[in-house]
Amino acid sequence: MADRPELPSVPPLVAVEELASTGDVALGVPERAHIPGRGRVERVRTVLVYLVLTLIAFLFAVPFLWSVLTSLKPISETISFTFLPKTWTVSAYHSVFTEFSFGRYTLNSFIVAAAVTVSNVFLASLGGYAFARLRFPGREPLFFLVLGTLMIPDELRLVPVYQLLVNVLPKYLHVTLVPSRLGFILINLVSATSLFLMRQYFLTIPRDLEEAAKLDGASYFKTFWRVMLPLAGPAVAAVTILTFQGTWNGLFWPLIIFQDSSLWTLPIGIAEFHQVYTTLWPQLMAASVVALLPIVALYVFFQRYFVAGVAAAGVKG
Repeated sequence: MADRPELPSVPPLVAVEELASTGDVALGVPERAHIPGRGRVERVRTVLVYLVLTLIAFLFAVPFLWSVLTSLKPISETISFTFLPKTWTVSAYHSVFTEFSFGRYTLNSFIVAAAVTVSNVFLASLGGYAFARLRFPGREPLFFLVLGTLMIPDELRLVPVYQLLVNVLPKYLHVTLVPSRLGFILINLVSATSLFLMRQYFLTIPRDLEEAAKLDGASYFKTFWRVMLPLAGPAVAAVTILTFQGTWNGLFWPLIIFQDSSLWTLPIGIAEFHQVYTTLWPQLMAASVVALLPIVALYVFFQRYFVAGVAAAGVKG
């Protein structure tokens, strides 16, 4: 038998303590891992990007800062162009809540915004699940028909909707819908935008979870309620923020439907500070700042879910 070539001898294993005591470096291991640092061009580019973003953020914040500072001025200082007030006062906030019915307007806005948000979240979730998972005749044409309503402005459907609330529905429901909160809620039960966001998000959820629920004997509604809806938290948060913000800031339909001053919402009440011959700028800015706080708090609370829901809604069509 031919002689086999001799293999190079393998160095014996060394105990960890001995290797640590001698300080020898194992074969094939570099003495110091070299991590390349950032180049000067990259550092300059990063600094420029942050400067530009800071400038853009400041430009967006200037109107809000102007509103806050104007609300802290006396009305005499609003005539001149000064950024910082010379005399700091909170009399505008006191006037808003004492001389005007601002508390009642805030309560009315909360009632209608909460009711419309709840109805949109529930109905848009049901409709989005049906359009995403159920198979029925005319599903795609019906969905595109719903999306087509986004191209119809509110001003174009003012007359038919108003006639529906005044002359048609009261005959069957035996209730007064104008002026009434119920009439406003009925025409805003669900929006095409909410339906689209929920449908797109349900398409991103794997079908395996739904099929596992069906194997356990769950019905369509139970599968939706127990499995699909809990997984659609980001989309629900996005619909909640968009619906609440849109209803809270809406002026067109509340101005048409809420013809009684006891039903006025914040946008109508804020317009009260703009009078025929003068504008109460400190009170107007104070009311705007107070009306903005609930939207800011809602967005800060749901920010992470809102971004995830909107991003995931555009992944799959």
